[in-house]
Amino acid sequence: MQPKYRNINEKTYRKLILKVGLTGFSFAVWDTLQKTILVFQEIVFDPTDKTKKLEEWYEESFFNSTDLRKTYDEVQVIHDNNLNTFVPQALFDETYLGSYLQYNTKVFDTDFFAFDALDAHGIQNVYIPYVHLNNFLLDKFSQFDYLHAASILVRRLLDLSKNTTDKKMFVHVTATHFEIVVLQNQHLLLYNSFEYKTPEDLLYYILFTAEQLQLNPEQFPLEFLGAVGEDSPIFKLVYTYVRQVSLFDVSLCKSNNQYSNALNLEHFILFQS
Repeated sequence: MQPKYRNINEKTYRKLILKVGLTGFSFAVWDTLQKTILVFQEIVFDPTDKTKKLEEWYEESFFNSTDLRKTYDEVQVIHDNNLNTFVPQALFDETYLGSYLQYNTKVFDTDFFAFDALDAHGIQNVYIPYVHLNNFLLDKFSQFDYLHAASILVRRLLDLSKNTTDKKMFVHVTATHFEIVVLQNQHLLLYNSFEYKTPEDLLYYILFTAEQLQLNPEQFPLEFLGAVGEDSPIFKLVYTYVRQVSLFDVSLCKSNNQYSNALNLEHFILFQS
């Protein structure tokens, strides 16, 4: 949502994007005229400190950041969790959002459901947002738009894969979980999210997914995004079983910032929102 202005001089031409989760958050400040990222920061909460509630961690972070206390023309919040599923447009009915999630998520009567429309690709992303974080942020900004992290990930990969005629697997890695996306001809064949503790866990799900889709590990291409590099244990282990492994080429989509390729890979969802 955008606030109403009496005149153009009240506009800041700045947009704040926050990617929120339970273990921390990241944010970027955009120049909406130049379409570039001016400020980027990642904040990770101390996992050993059990004395603070989640909202207290966020409150402290906002207090310590002048950028988070400024006024913006637009604020966008990205919810990063695995409480989501993609539904083909032909099967989508807004009145049954909870029904789509019950097969892969424990759903309660008190849950609030939302969805992001990826109309250009004929799919909807149904998810459960962090309502308590939305309520916290409403006190800070009074109004904002929000969406799910997977909506940005899948939409951008589909947009950037126009010439992908063969099946291709993308694996987006974070510290605690990862997403597998399989595309062909700008169509989403598979999306799933998994928690993991070891590189072997991640490898198991990749090979299992490949088997289910009849992908030959000697032939199908796999591209990594997120918190992973060619020297990481994850990359090295997967490469021993899947021959065509590479890092996603972020040079095609980093015109909006001057950060390194590694940061563009790790924060692909935030930077491409």
